[in-house]
Amino acid sequence: MMTTPEDDLHIREQGRTGRLSLDRPKALHALTLDMCHDMSAALTRWREDDAIGAVIIDHYDGRGFCAGGDINLLRNSALNDGGISGRQFFHDEYQLNHQIFTYPKPIIAFMDGITMGGGVGISQPVRYRVATQATRFAMPETGIGLFPDVGGGWYLSRLENRLGQYLAVTGARLDGSECVWAGLATHYMAADRLAIAKQRIAQHPDRVASILAELSTTPPEARIAAHADYIGRHFASDRYEDILASLQQDGSDWAFAQLATLESKSPQTCKVALRQLANSATLDDFAENMAMEYRIASRVLTLPDFAEDVRAAIVEKTGDPQWNPATSEGVTDELLDSIFAPLPDDEEWKPLAETQGD
Repeated sequence: MMTTPEDDLHIREQGRTGRLSLDRPKALHALTLDMCHDMSAALTRWREDDAIGAVIIDHYDGRGFCAGGDINLLRNSALNDGGISGRQFFHDEYQLNHQIFTYPKPIIAFMDGITMGGGVGISQPVRYRVATQATRFAMPETGIGLFPDVGGGWYLSRLENRLGQYLAVTGARLDGSECVWAGLATHYMAADRLAIAKQRIAQHPDRVASILAELSTTPPEARIAAHADYIGRHFASDRYEDILASLQQDGSDWAFAQLATLESKSPQTCKVALRQLANSATLDDFAENMAMEYRIASRVLTLPDFAEDVRAAIVEKTGDPQWNPATSEGVTDELLDSIFAPLPDDEEWKPLAETQGD
């Protein structure tokens, strides 16, 4: 076994697998820029190594798989350098997401624990996505003035019955069984079986599918299934105002709970997310999706709502964000058009291979 422990990432070769284990337990393994670079470099190396038959992505210790990205870096960038370092983070993280999506060898992500934001970005692109009883999946970015990025537009827009739109604007959490029900996880496995699964895969990477099938169990009933009809009906429109009106007319406790959640979100972020998913659904190439998400990220990073939402939710924890625009009516089509507009050619996002000149 070859082990290369970085500060926040353990890069190992075990048997015939490469293994990337996130190790920032105090931050629930949220990704830093260095972690993204180190993961990408390892994947590049293993891609050409015939001795490596598959790659495992998991967390090394502590609870949670990966809680997201480096919010402190992004906020500091928004406030202090005009978004330069924040855009670099998004750019390189998205290259990692695309690299995983297009990787020729099987990758297995063990989504054991919190799997949110950046954790979704490194688990959804892989072929095998293993959920457990501890899995807590979410794309909570609308709660901090952002949008469901790292490929979220691609994955969420392709879920059935408008579930993706619901998850995008509300930031609702799913457990492991709900992830399987929704198609966000391919397998459900008891957490105490993960170690043996990883051991067997390391020995027989050509048998990943059968190993996971043998060790997986039938998940409990997905609780969210009981609300599927509500979600499909009330989140049917890509217009945020239509969603609010539909929920207001319903009158049920469930509808009122969703309204209360949406009232805690920046109207700009919700409108951006809905347009993002509508656009993503029309794309045939994941790289095009990531280029679009990079345009959005480059703009919203320095708009007022991101730094303000992070202040109110994370830094000062006052829960009193002052959004600008303050209402959904104030988020005009012209503002949205400016957020989604192409960047200058030399600033557009490109996949890793293109920036390396391959």
